[in-house]
Amino acid sequence: MLNKNSTREKILKSALNLFSEKGYDGVGVDLIAENCGLKGPSIYKHFKGKEEILDVLISNLEDYYNEKFGFEQNNVKIPDSMDELIVNAFEQINFTMNDESIKKTRKLLTLEQFRNKKIAKIASTHICEGISNLYCIIFQKMMDKKVINKTDARMLSIEFVYPVSILIQTCDREPERKDEILETIKNYFCHFVSKYSVG
Repeated sequence: MLNKNSTREKILKSALNLFSEKGYDGVGVDLIAENCGLKGPSIYKHFKGKEEILDVLISNLEDYYNEKFGFEQNNVKIPDSMDELIVNAFEQINFTMNDESIKKTRKLLTLEQFRNKKIAKIASTHICEGISNLYCIIFQKMMDKKVINKTDARMLSIEFVYPVSILIQTCDREPERKDEILETIKNYFCHFVSKYSVG
């Protein structure tokens, strides 16, 4: 995701590491600079200040997340079967649970969602709403293909996404439970398939 050779990208990587550990307010420009081997004032050759660093960091990560997670609505792949739905969902889960940049971003969003309105909105989108919107499209089209029983696609997407999101957040807090949580997600998906599969 990041070009490691660029000073600007080193600053962004340093900021993400620090913000995810100490929170946005707990980190100053001098600390970001020191963390990537620069002097404080040299940061201003690349960014206007800490707020711009956060804005660019979030924007870059959103683009990365959308590309990897499949948020481009014009490019949504519609599964032809419930098995394909679950395989695709597990690919997304593995990405979001294992990608270090995404894990750190989720931690930053969790830390700052009650202190920063901009981050609160981003947290709502990435933790549940954006994913639910994606699956609303997927489920409606799967219903059109007669792969999944006809029902309210919006409610179905909430039922599919929100419990998994809570389990992923649990894994963030208690990483030693990762195998148990993945097994719970697997069992939940089996339940979902048995409940909504056509035929």
